[in-house]
Amino acid sequence: MRKKRPLTLFLFFLILSTDALETVAQFCFKKTALVQHSTIIASLPDALHFVFVSAVNPFLWFALFALAIYFCLWITILSKIDLSVAMPVASFSYITIPLISIIFFGEKIPVLRWMGIGFILLGVILVSLSSHRQGGEA
Repeated sequence: MRKKRPLTLFLFFLILSTDALETVAQFCFKKTALVQHSTIIASLPDALHFVFVSAVNPFLWFALFALAIYFCLWITILSKIDLSVAMPVASFSYITIPLISIIFFGEKIPVLRWMGIGFILLGVILVSLSSHRQGGEA
């Protein structure tokens, strides 16, 4: 069994980078979807048209590129720290994605959802602190 490693500042930065990449990817997926918002898929030609319109959208390709980088960083992160530490810390996208949704898409986020996001943030902080203080023994 490998020795557990603490959550270092560098690993924390890498995890924040994956959150940023995930946020960018979700933004680009939404931009791709907005082009298709009125599409009704009732037949095979409709489905093929949907796929074609999505496939030529540069936002889709940028999202896929962001996810490819995300994947490489995430594998690196998981080779250094436990999944039980990395995953909760990687939850900042639960905050960044709603903010992007408000700013760029005019979405409304209810107070109850913001409260839930606050609890997620509190959990991220607690997991980060427990990992750092216990030298990765969390």
